[in-house]
Amino acid sequence: MLVKMALARIVIVDADDEKMAMVVLRELEGERAFPILIGLHEGYAIDRRTRHVLVQRPMTHDLLENVISHLDYELDQIVINELRDSTFYAKLVLRRGGEVIEVDSRPSDALAVGAGTDTPIFVDESILQEVC
Repeated sequence: MLVKMALARIVIVDADDEKMAMVVLRELEGERAFPILIGLHEGYAIDRRTRHVLVQRPMTHDLLENVISHLDYELDQIVINELRDSTFYAKLVLRRGGEVIEVDSRPSDALAVGAGTDTPIFVDESILQEVC
């Protein structure tokens, strides 16, 4: 079973002695939430795209969004579908008419592509039971 989530928080620590980023996903119809540690660059990308900050040339996640659009697909949903050996796995679910394809992704990249859009985020219930 998939549970609808929202990007609740982006935390970026860019101090001299520590550089890291984390996103917190929160259940929409419940109280569960959990963090995912991500790369610093992905954290900046999610933050920038969430705030709709424009850049002069497309960054990597902008490029992927443009490729999806130019192929006449739409990002239907982001699914975090597995937790294995402390590593989260995700997929981008793309739709074009009645055709649906799933693309393997790191959660941070999937969230960065969907950031700033209305793309729904889902997490498998088994993951929530393990991390919450």
